[in-house]
Amino acid sequence: MFSEKKEKSNLEPGMGQNRINEGTKLVGDITSKGFFRIDGTIDGNVNTPSKVVIGRTGVINGTLSCENADIEGRIEGNLDVSGTLSLKSTAHIKGEVIAGKLAVEPGATFNATCSMKGSQKVESKSNELPKGETIKSQNYPFDRPQRVQKSKTEQERPN
Repeated sequence: MFSEKKEKSNLEPGMGQNRINEGTKLVGDITSKGFFRIDGTIDGNVNTPSKVVIGRTGVINGTLSCENADIEGRIEGNLDVSGTLSLKSTAHIKGEVIAGKLAVEPGATFNATCSMKGSQKVESKSNELPKGETIKSQNYPFDRPQRVQKSKTEQERPN
């Protein structure tokens, strides 16, 4: 008639939300498996395989490595986001950024060097030239100097 009820936690240990509230300042490196909401200040590196949200009052002076990030506050340092980096209109970014995808709202300040992950460099040996050789005889219809030359030649011909 009576049975034992076991409470089940929906969150795995270490997978909950970490929150750094406004007015809190942390100095040092942080590593976690859970996701973050940062409204305070961190002087150090943040590393998580999850999502990070930086609120309007949030500041990171250091490196942020995560899967996805939504930023409304400030970051001065390096960002390494394997998924999507979303910069809201109040975001201020200064440093180096590596992201899988980048979304920037109008008004965001983005003073950074940026490179995209996942963009594969396509190498085609058919377009490679031996060292020291230049293209001389091939026609490229979208090459401006050649279009101008063709236009001049056509104008000089009598009808």
